[in-house]
Parts: sequence; C-alpha cells; structure tokens
Amino acid sequence: MTIHSKLASPRATRAVLEQWGLATKKSLGQHFLVADNIVGKITALANLEQTDSVLEVGPGIGTLTVAMLPLVAGVTAIEKDDSLIPALMQNAVESAGSFALIQGDALDISHEQIEAAAASISVVPPNKLVANLPYAVAATIVLEYFKQLSSLQSATVMVQSEVAARMNAAPGTKAYGAYTVKLQLLAQYSGSFNVSPGNFMPPPRVESTVIRLDRCDQLAPNLLNETFMVAEAAFYQRRKNIRNSMLAYFSTRGINSDTIDEVLRTAGVPAQIRGETLSTTDFISLAEVFVDVVGRQLPFGR
Repeated sequence: MTIHSKLASPRATRAVLEQWGLATKKSLGQHFLVADNIVGKITALANLEQTDSVLEVGPGIGTLTVAMLPLVAGVTAIEKDDSLIPALMQNAVESAGSFALIQGDALDISHEQIEAAAASISVVPPNKLVANLPYAVAATIVLEYFKQLSSLQSATVMVQSEVAARMNAAPGTKAYGAYTVKLQLLAQYSGSFNVSPGNFMPPPRVESTVIRLDRCDQLAPNLLNETFMVAEAAFYQRRKNIRNSMLAYFSTRGINSDTIDEVLRTAGVPAQIRGETLSTTDFISLAEVFVDVVGRQLPFGR
C-alpha cells in the first residue's frame, strides 16, 4: 500500500504531539487528520504536478504538507498556532521539496506576503490552495483568497459539509445565498468527497467534505464588486421579496424605492420574487442595470 504521509495515523500523530508537548486547541478548531487514504484522495483530487506552487492554510504538524512536498515545486504554508511550528518545520525539512512558512492569521496575511514567501523558495506565486482548513473561517478564506490571489487557479479544501453545500448550491435551494453567488462568480465546483469524523484526532462533531473549486472567468473588478453588493442586498432580508430586501439594504445608502423599482423593472426581475431564485448570471445582469440606473459607483459591503 502506498504511504502518502508518515504522519497520517493515530500512532504517528500522537508521537509527534508527545515529542513536542502539544495538545489540540479547541479555540483554533484543531482536528488532526490521521487517515493516510484520505491524504491520498486529497492530493489526487487536487491533481498536483511538479510545476505547482501550493498554498496551505493551517498545516498543523505537517500531515498533508509532507505528502505534498515531493509532488510539487514548493509549498507555502500559513500557520496561526506558534506552538506547532517547531514540529511542522522539522517534519517539512525532512521531506523533499521547498517549504516556506508564514506565521499568522490567514485572514490577516496579504497577497504580497504570500508571494514574497513563495519567492523565497524560488517558486512562483501559489496556483493551488490545498488545505485542511480551520472550519470557523474556511468559507471566508476560500472566497477572500480567490479574490485577492490572482495566481490562484484552484482550491482543494477540507471544510464542514454544510459549508461545502453552500459553495456548490444551486438557485432555489436552502444552501444558496449571497456567499454562494459571490464564490461562484470566481470559482466553479469540480469534485468532492465526504470524510467521516473517525478520520480525525480528536473526531469533530460535524461531517466534513473535501471540495475542489476551479477559477472561472472573472469579471472586471468594478462589476465584480457591484455584483457582490447586489447579491448582498438581495439576501439582506432573506424572508422578504427581492424588492423589499434590496430597499432595506440600500435605504441607508441614499437609494430610494423608485430607484430600486426602476432597476428591477429594467432588468426584468419581478419585484415579488426572492433572491434565491436568481442565478449568478442573473445577478451579473442585475448589477449591470444597477450601475446604469444609479449612475455612480457605490462602496461595496456593509
């Protein structure tokens, strides 16, 4: 049987934790992957190649890292828990390949820092995100990294199953929302598989899914931001129809009901429907009309 990671077993993981006096931290959502077959399935789904520059968030003790290093040009990792770094560095150094580490919160790290770290090991900016992500921030990390890292072409990530459902939701379903629209403007579903709690130490109380997302054609930045904003507005008050939801969102931005009515009418969107019935293409069209009708750029976000 092929061994993908020397650390992907309960015995090996426990030995590393004991060697370095470590324990899992619930506050950081740490659950160490201890199933080598799952490591192999992750690297296979990511379709890793020798030319790839990989970004890993939350490498922990390096379970997935050591499996990837011999397969790619280099791995740039971001780890928040400084107590894990000595074990991570030792395990990474012992494996083939180039490894760069950024210590800090993945949501505070800039794309310039990531690119500089990759350059320090003579690899190009990361083109693939492959990670067992901290579940509390997984959705945000995937969306923000696709937005900020233009070099990123795919993400193969372990997330909570309900987050994976949001990432791949279809219009009209319960999981479909503003987050889905925004992510699907940047990346499209390419494959997934489920991972049961017994594959982790300690076992999480939720089901997990590894999902791959591939970058799709990106809109011009201004239109992308406007489409993000319109999607936020459409789902701002999810139980209300799209007219009332958008009015509630934009009323604090100086846009009145007449303007919202004109936008919906011009876009051919019935005022009484709910936002979850619109596809990403519909949201792009709605944003284009919004820009034309309002006649000026508005700050994105709330």
